[in-house]
Amino acid sequence: MTQPDFENLLRETIGLDVGSIGSGTLERAVNSRMASLGIEQSRCYWAYLHSSTDELQELIEAVVVPETWFFRDPQAFTAMVRLISPSWLALPVGPPLRILSVPCCTGEEPYSIVIALVRAGLASTRIQVDAVDVSRRAIVRAKRGVYGSNSFRGEDLTFRDHYLERSGNAYAVPQWLRGLITFHHENLFSPSFRFNAPPYDIIFCRNVLIYFDRAKQNAAMATLNRLLKANGQLFVGPAEGVLASRCGFRPLNETMSFAFSKQQHRPFPKMPPAQPPLKVDRKALLPVSPKGSALAVAEIAAPPKLGLESTKSCSVDLEHIKSLSDAGQFDEALALCKQYLDQKGQAAEVYYLLALISDAKGESERAIGWYRKVLYLEPGHSDALMHLALLYERAGNTASAKRLRGRALRSEATGHRNPPRGETVLRRGQ
Repeated sequence: MTQPDFENLLRETIGLDVGSIGSGTLERAVNSRMASLGIEQSRCYWAYLHSSTDELQELIEAVVVPETWFFRDPQAFTAMVRLISPSWLALPVGPPLRILSVPCCTGEEPYSIVIALVRAGLASTRIQVDAVDVSRRAIVRAKRGVYGSNSFRGEDLTFRDHYLERSGNAYAVPQWLRGLITFHHENLFSPSFRFNAPPYDIIFCRNVLIYFDRAKQNAAMATLNRLLKANGQLFVGPAEGVLASRCGFRPLNETMSFAFSKQQHRPFPKMPPAQPPLKVDRKALLPVSPKGSALAVAEIAAPPKLGLESTKSCSVDLEHIKSLSDAGQFDEALALCKQYLDQKGQAAEVYYLLALISDAKGESERAIGWYRKVLYLEPGHSDALMHLALLYERAGNTASAKRLRGRALRSEATGHRNPPRGETVLRRGQ
């Protein structure tokens, strides 16, 4: 069998657009599984793969490397607490606050959700979290709830000493806290996914949608729409705000939280037919090191340490800039972007990268300037149009936001979603 056969299998099974992680990652995973089974011909492995659901799961595990950390993108948890405060924290008793974390990875996100709510004063009896992931191994680790130093990043770790228990060189989640979360091994693209579950007040689905092609993105958003209450909140990753806006969700005025609500009195839009994968520069879209995504990939899980110093003797190229962005080295990436422009002149994809990084750093005015430069060179760049619309909407300029969103949708409808060069720009995003 050929590489595209395996790529299509993972696309249909878990929605993964292999182009977002690099074909080499899948090729190495297939070769590794064949070697472990003593199979020499790909057609024989293909046949075995279709006869064994366990082996399909093993291939998925070989490609998907779950890694994240507690309170990743803390603004999202702060916004969650602020959004529920008026109606939920004021009442000591009442119905449970239902929350879905998908994908939940190894559990750091759902545990962070619970800790944030308890710290805010919500009674533990009113917290009900469903945490779902396609990786069995990730679910096993999440249920165990024991974490090493890699799961704790950032300056404020006071929650760790207060809510977790020291266990040698690691920290364990206490039983009372684990009891507030129910972990599930499920596939977001299964027709029965959470089908009988009551709707949720809050859904966290961050930095996974960017790994899907457009058809699967649409399917995932339709599922999330089905599962979210009419007055509920959806939290996505920084690279996915444009997608949420396109799919009928309204951004909330919560800085850097990427929180959305359903559009009141507006039906979920009819999904367009399947299209080729949306080529987004996913490495540059992360606000912090994208190494940890709920659907992180082997190539991304341990990014090489790259620095500006190593590039001084060679010509600046976009791939290196993307790698720096992926490793969270934004200052170096920004410097190289400017060096690239000095060497090669104006380039829409470089301006777009500068805008994304500035946006992720919370430098809205600077990001707006870069997005405008993109649109000066490529007026039909729909992703830049949508990002700019979101920034204007957050600033209260709804008229400009509406106009830009309309331009973006018209650009997509005519097939000019992104400029040809943009197809080469970057890779990925939680």
